[in-house]
Amino acid sequence: MTASTRAALSRIWSIRATRWSGAIIVGLFLVAIFAKYVAPYSPSAQLDIVHLKNLAPSHAHPFGTDAYSRDVLSRVIFGARISLSVAALSVLLATTIGSAYGVVAGYVGGRVDATMMHILDALLSIPRVLLLLAVLALWQPVGLAGLILLLGVTGWYGTSRLVRAEVRSARDREYMVAARALGASHWRIVRRHLLPNIAGPIIVAATLGVANVIVLEAGLSFLGVGAREPNASWGTIFLSGSSAPTDTWWVALFPGLAIVVTVLAFNVLGDALRDVLDPRQLPGGIPASDTTTHTQPRTG
Repeated sequence: MTASTRAALSRIWSIRATRWSGAIIVGLFLVAIFAKYVAPYSPSAQLDIVHLKNLAPSHAHPFGTDAYSRDVLSRVIFGARISLSVAALSVLLATTIGSAYGVVAGYVGGRVDATMMHILDALLSIPRVLLLLAVLALWQPVGLAGLILLLGVTGWYGTSRLVRAEVRSARDREYMVAARALGASHWRIVRRHLLPNIAGPIIVAATLGVANVIVLEAGLSFLGVGAREPNASWGTIFLSGSSAPTDTWWVALFPGLAIVVTVLAFNVLGDALRDVLDPRQLPGGIPASDTTTHTQPRTG
C-alpha cells in the first residue's frame, strides 16, 4: 500500500459520517450474504394463512406479517440479498463497459472519439426508465440475470463520458509523454499509468451508482416489471404492502426504510470518496494539478 493510498484511507476514516455509512453498508452486505442464517423464517413460508396473516409488529414478528402470513422481517432480510446483488452486479457491469468505452474514445481521439461520442449522445437521448419499462414489459418473464444485464447495459453512459474526460485530461501529462518516449506499448500505458490515475472518479461514480440502481430496481419491482414473486426484493415487498397502506402499514414501512437507509449510506460514502479521491479538488480549493506529483512511469 502506497503512502498516498494510506493517506486517502486515513482521511476517509477520519470522517464520522463515513465510518457510520461504511459500517451500515458492510452490515447490510453481511446480512445479505448470511440471510439464510439471520432470518428467522423462509421468505416464502406461509406460517398460518388463517391466524397469522396481517399481524402488526410484535415480539414474535418484529416487522409483522403480510396478507399471506409471511414474516416481513425475513422477507426484508432476504430482500437485501436481491436488491444489493442486483445493484452491485449491474453497476459493476456498467462501470466496466463505460470505462472501456471512455478509455478508447479519450485515448485514441480524432474521428474515432467523435464517432463514439455521437453514438453516446444518441443513446443518452433515450430516457433510461422509459427504455427499461418498454423492454421489461415486452420481455416477460425476466429473471434476475436478465434484470442485471438490462440495468448494466443501460447504465454506463455517464461513466463513459466521465472516463473520456479524465483520459483526455491525462493523456498529455508529463508521465504519459515520458511513458510513450520510453517505448511503452499502448496497452501498458493504459494499464500501468492511465487507469491508476483516473481510478478515483470511477470509484466515486460506481459508489453513487449503486444507490441510484437500488432506487431504480425498487421502482421497477414496485411497478411489477422488475424482480417478481417468489423473489423477495425490497420493491416487491413494498408493492405487497401498498394495497392497504393504512391497515397494514408495516409491510410497506420497513422495506421503505431499508431503501432509504441504504441509499443514504451509499450517498454519504460516495460524497466522502469524492472529497478525498477527486484529483481536481483538495481542501482549501487548491487544484490538484498544483500540488500532486503523478506516478512516474516504470519500464521493464
